[in-house]
Amino acid sequence: MNKAKVNEAELKERVVAINRVAKVVKGGRRFSFSAIVVLGDGKGVVGQGLGKANEVTDAIAKAIEDAKKNLVSVPVINDTVPHEIHGKFSGGFVFVKPAAPGTGIIAGGAMRAVLEAAGIHNVLAKSKGSSNPHNVVKATIDALSQMRAPHAVAFQRSVKMTKVFNG
Repeated sequence: MNKAKVNEAELKERVVAINRVAKVVKGGRRFSFSAIVVLGDGKGVVGQGLGKANEVTDAIAKAIEDAKKNLVSVPVINDTVPHEIHGKFSGGFVFVKPAAPGTGIIAGGAMRAVLEAAGIHNVLAKSKGSSNPHNVVKATIDALSQMRAPHAVAFQRSVKMTKVFNG
């Protein structure tokens, strides 16, 4: 994964899911909350975090702190991704494909949050397998972290940029 450095003031968080969980104890049920948060600067940096606490606000705060530790850099070219890619995490599989300007984000709930946070505005995406928000978010970030920028591909192949990318 390509770790990203970013100004923390620019990061915007988006809560993907909040789940109430119960622990059965002698006196009855004890409730707590888990929250999944996606963090991004809208310019190609995105991360996800999971927080658990007895209160919703504490769980979200913990998730934001966790997301700051898991930021990755994504190449965004002309408001879309540079190439098609598949991502996988556990039972969640995602497919992300570049789209023409004006298409918008064609993606489901958890994937949409990740793509918007990364600053991708035109993309076609499909989620297969598990619809669990944990798996979908992590699979999407896995796919985005595998993306390769055209200049990096050109350097690796020792060819001119125009041979790799015409945009």
